[in-house]
Parts: sequence; C-alpha cells; structure tokens
Amino acid sequence: NADIRVSYTLTEDDAVRIDYHMTCDEDTIANFTNHAYFNLAGQGSGSALDQKVWIDADQFTLSDQYCVTTGELALVKDTPMDFTQFKAIGRDIEADYEQLKLAGGYDHNWVLNGKGFRKAASAESEETGIKMEVYTDLPGMQFYSGNFLAGSKGKEGAVYEKGYGICFETQYFPDAIHKENFESPITKAGEVYDTTTVYKFC
Repeated sequence: NADIRVSYTLTEDDAVRIDYHMTCDEDTIANFTNHAYFNLAGQGSGSALDQKVWIDADQFTLSDQYCVTTGELALVKDTPMDFTQFKAIGRDIEADYEQLKLAGGYDHNWVLNGKGFRKAASAESEETGIKMEVYTDLPGMQFYSGNFLAGSKGKEGAVYEKGYGICFETQYFPDAIHKENFESPITKAGEVYDTTTVYKFC
C-alpha cells in the first residue's frame, strides 16, 4: 500500500516545480519522473533538433539493443554524448556511434555531477530566445530526442515528427533495481520518498 502524491507549482520566477511524495507499508521501488515534451521554439514550430542543450554530466549509462542499461558507465568526452558545452541537439545525432544507432537518437540516462538539489541541464532556442533550466536532487536524467514521435497528433491539429519535442526526465538510473553499482531506488517501509524537479524558464 503506497500513498503517492505529486504537486505542480507555478512559481513567481517562471518555474514549474514538481514535488513527488510517497509513503509505503512495505519496501518498494519508487522512481517517479516527468515525461513532458519541450520545444522552446513553440507549439507546432517543427523540429527541436536545432535547439541547444547543456547537461552537467561527465558519464552516461550504456544501454543494450533493447535500451536497457547494462550497468556500465561510459565517459561522454570525445563522444556524441558530450553535452558539457552547449551544442545543438542535432549536431552529432546522426554520428556513427553504436549507442545512438541502437536508440535511434538520444534516449539515454546521464550520470549527473554533484549531489543534492542542483542545476542538471539547460536548453535554449536561439530563434525565440527562450531558455529553460532543469534542477533536481536525483542522480540521473534521461535525455530523449523524440525519436519515435513520427505521426503523433498534437494540439491544434499539429502532427509531430521525429525530433519535434525533447524530454528531460530526472530519475534514479534505469533498471537500478538489478544493478548493484547504481544508487538504490528502493523506499523502505515507513520511510518517506521526497524528490523535487524544477523546470525554470528565462
């Protein structure tokens, strides 16, 4: 039995704050996230792949052909997975790199630097000047480049294609329950699961 509550708050400084809270009467896995799609050029504007992203992570978790983590960590340096400097999402997305080929683009968990509540990522559209910052207290973040959006129907009759939206999903590492070297996603009976993600626009 789990009591799960999620609150969404629009703050005075143009941020959306998401607070996750859970208590349970038995040990259980708890790894909630948010799968909202963003396109900082606006609704119906087309591809988001020319927008720039920065991720504060020197490593990411390798995945197999089923997009399941293998338990191995890989350095982003000198690979298309390196977002430690702002770069356009589409710059390296077609690179001859096995991890990108297996996932059809970016759909990977980055190992965030630092501990506690901190800025994990940023995105910006040069077209509109809109910027977004992502804050979290969790160890990982799945960055997804909308690889399987083709043909999806959206607001006002829009039809989305591959890369028309991007996701920043803060989380414990995927499949952490089966990987001893990943931080545990288990909440013990009687403990409180509390985590916060903020998307701040500027």
